[in-house]
Amino acid sequence: QVHLVESGGGLVQPGGSLRLSCVASTNAFTSYNLGWLRQAPGKEREFVAAISFDGVNTYYADSVKGRFTISKDNAKNTVYLHMNDLKSEDTAIYYCAAQRLGEGKYGYWGQGTQVTVSS
Repeated sequence: QVHLVESGGGLVQPGGSLRLSCVASTNAFTSYNLGWLRQAPGKEREFVAAISFDGVNTYYADSVKGRFTISKDNAKNTVYLHMNDLKSEDTAIYYCAAQRLGEGKYGYWGQGTQVTVSS
């Protein structure tokens, strides 16, 4: 069982930056692939970014490539989403998710953190 807690959301102007954090309560942090997904009002949840358990591979949705960066700190059991050049269409609730190695889907989710991009 993994408990995930996100933080770092808020209100930011277009073109601004935010860093989201997600702390995982597990003694096996490196046994999970980690991801960030988001859900905007009236829309389905969508993939944003992911990082492999060993930090070697990262993946991004086309809509955020070049603007967002996912990273992790194993010593802190934390995964980050660095968001730059934010746009109004990035407004959503952002969720951290964990996928145990060998499992086919994200089985653990955080409660979400709201990101609002508005002037």
